[in-house]
Amino acid sequence: MSAATRDHDTTSVLSAGAISLLRDCVHGYPGERLLIVEEPKGTGYYDDEAQQMAAAAGRALGMRVYETEAPDCLGNAEEVSAFIDTLKGFDHIVFFTRIGDQLRFSEIPGMPPSTMCYALDREMLDSAFGAACHHGMCELKAAIDDTFAAASEARVTCPSGTDYAGDPSTFAANSIDVSLKRFPMLVPRPVPAAGFRGRIALTRFLVGTGSRFYEPYSLPLSGTVYAFVEDNQIVGFDGAEAEMVRRHYHDVGDRFGLDPWFVHSWHAGMHPGCGFAAEAESQITRWSGSAFGNPRVLHFHTCGDFAPGEISMNIFDPTITLDGVAVWEDGCLRPERMENCARILASHPRLSELFRTPRRDIGIPDGCAWKA
Repeated sequence: MSAATRDHDTTSVLSAGAISLLRDCVHGYPGERLLIVEEPKGTGYYDDEAQQMAAAAGRALGMRVYETEAPDCLGNAEEVSAFIDTLKGFDHIVFFTRIGDQLRFSEIPGMPPSTMCYALDREMLDSAFGAACHHGMCELKAAIDDTFAAASEARVTCPSGTDYAGDPSTFAANSIDVSLKRFPMLVPRPVPAAGFRGRIALTRFLVGTGSRFYEPYSLPLSGTVYAFVEDNQIVGFDGAEAEMVRRHYHDVGDRFGLDPWFVHSWHAGMHPGCGFAAEAESQITRWSGSAFGNPRVLHFHTCGDFAPGEISMNIFDPTITLDGVAVWEDGCLRPERMENCARILASHPRLSELFRTPRRDIGIPDGCAWKA
């Protein structure tokens, strides 16, 4: 056990979301050793209560609970390896820190089964976001993945002018998914960009992906810039701020030795209980690490030939049609239009109700007058 690791006896009110995290996602059992890895103090990213609620839930489930603080960042492979060494000897790891997000697309030998928690505070963990049926959300994710894999054409549009389409048939053959479990279940598997082309409308801002943190982490946009994409490449920008966007991509790519114009993959949020109460730009780093799970947000992994890349291109209130059927419509996921999803929702009535009354506040004005 790391010298920084400590047994933690703080008690707090048991939370339905925290119990779901440890029972339904982590699959923790009495007597197992649970390590909760926390964000460094003072960052303002997570509150102090969410991890305390998880610790209390772990003890209520009979687990042996420990906590440790993550380093500020992991800058290279040696630092990653040294950090992983501090996690060994535990049965389960739960990350309440962005370090976990940095590790999510990597296979890391020797790391115990691990979960990244995207509930950033007490409110998120104890709301319909954290307490929604995790089993049902995982079943829906698998059914959505299957629907994309079976489609011959996918098209993405949005109110700002996105029009992007292609053949997702490589989806099944080019599996892209995370090595850490996610809680809550926020997104289906990313769709590879190969075989797609079109115009992507960029509004409000560009922002980092959580892979690494750099300054400036976001680029505000006062208008709309269109990115033109063919297969895995951005081939041009158009709009009053096109040159500013081009410089930002060039600067981030140069900083990390990446192909700035590479478009790796894309996916939209799928959790109807996900939301963000504050204006997005007022807490842009927290927004980028949580709001992407709402169906009103679809994001592209760009700037680097890996997921998630270093720059997220976000579009809002997307419509995604698969072989002509709108399975996302104006930023609302319509699972009943996909094979097997209606059956899944019928077996999880509370989750079905949540999809009928989805949360729309994501820190961005609602561009569509959506109705159930």
